[in-house]
Amino acid sequence: MIDWIIWVVAGLALLILEMLLPGVFMMWLGLAAIGAGLLTLAFGFAFAAQVVSFGVLTVVALAIGLRFRRPRDAGTPMRNETAGLVGRPATALVFQGRDGRVRLGDTDWPARVPPDTNPPDPGARMKVQRVDGTILIVRPDI
Repeated sequence: MIDWIIWVVAGLALLILEMLLPGVFMMWLGLAAIGAGLLTLAFGFAFAAQVVSFGVLTVVALAIGLRFRRPRDAGTPMRNETAGLVGRPATALVFQGRDGRVRLGDTDWPARVPPDTNPPDPGARMKVQRVDGTILIVRPDI
């Protein structure tokens, strides 16, 4: 008569495992196991019926999980670590010709000004226009 306890404990263990590991798969299995345990408690299922109820509840839980999953937009470009730099303010440190260095936040970055822009003086406020590899393309922030 402790079969239902085993199912509930296994379900709770899967829910705890879900918190420790990335993803959202163990949660659905854990909820199905807890549901199978509660059905076993309520109706006194034999082992075969317990396994079938777990299987059915797993399918139902996964279907609900897939229903609420956010769709991926194929048209949206993927973000990378440099995408958040565009438009941010920077301070010119030193420039020789078009190439130089700027301070962005607490980090110094290699930078370049476009050909139609004069090299900035040290301390000039700049704005990141785009990122080319590891080089920031900057313009004066007017």
